[in-house]
Amino acid sequence: MKKEKIRKNWKAFCARKINLAALAGVILFVLIAVFANQIAPYDPNETSFFDRLKDPSPEHWLGTDTLGRDIFSRIVFGTRVSLLVGTLSVLIAAAIGTVLGMCCAYFHGWFDSLIMRVCEAFRAIPQVIMATVLIAVLGNKMPEMTLIMALTAVPTYIRMMRASALSTMSSEFILAGKLLGQRSSGIMFRHLLPNSISPIIVLMTQSVGFTIMAESGLSFLGLGISIPTASWGTMLNDAKDYLLQKPVYAVAPGVAITLLVLCLNLLGDGIRDVMDPRLRGTVSGNVKGR
Repeated sequence: MKKEKIRKNWKAFCARKINLAALAGVILFVLIAVFANQIAPYDPNETSFFDRLKDPSPEHWLGTDTLGRDIFSRIVFGTRVSLLVGTLSVLIAAAIGTVLGMCCAYFHGWFDSLIMRVCEAFRAIPQVIMATVLIAVLGNKMPEMTLIMALTAVPTYIRMMRASALSTMSSEFILAGKLLGQRSSGIMFRHLLPNSISPIIVLMTQSVGFTIMAESGLSFLGLGISIPTASWGTMLNDAKDYLLQKPVYAVAPGVAITLLVLCLNLLGDGIRDVMDPRLRGTVSGNVKGR
């Protein structure tokens, strides 16, 4: 039954060519990140005073930056940084938010009220300001930045999971589990979680691109991942004073951010269309029509 459902969802996903194009784009970026050491022709942090601000050439495909570092190599390694920060932070936020949101829906009472008030307090503070404060406390290296991006996203996952789990709590199989004397942990992780996780999966796929944008924005402001780690946002910050003289210097990381975020968002939209019950009928109709 599960295999049949997976096959049906995959068929619905493949019905739109834009979904396959987005999936291919994401896979391409993942391969670039995984094989960055083999793809990049130079060390991304290798400086050369005599090679500063060179134009694109067969030796340096996208030219060099103010420190003589190869821009193409830094773009390649920046792919790894962006995907690691974006993916890991979303996974951490989803894990914490899913557990807390599920507990809020199951136990109600003071625990639910406490967690919801904390979430409201966090959401009242703009994410950039919250991230800036956490950076000042924890630091701006890559592990710390991943944790910071995760912590700022946790309230969204808590609220999403709580809403989804509350709609599942009234199901007969939940009541049957309670009447049979099953442990609360067993009911939550065996019955409540599998039947409430779909909105979280959709939110995760759509959040990776936003997280990469947020990290790049913080790096552009000088608050992101510390130097000399290759980060697209840091590259944009370094290139802003040379936009007219060396446009490739700024355009290259900007195009990389745009393409990756676009592919991730389109992929997330495709998964949402397949998994959202309100849209499933439309997608299935398109499949049958084709």
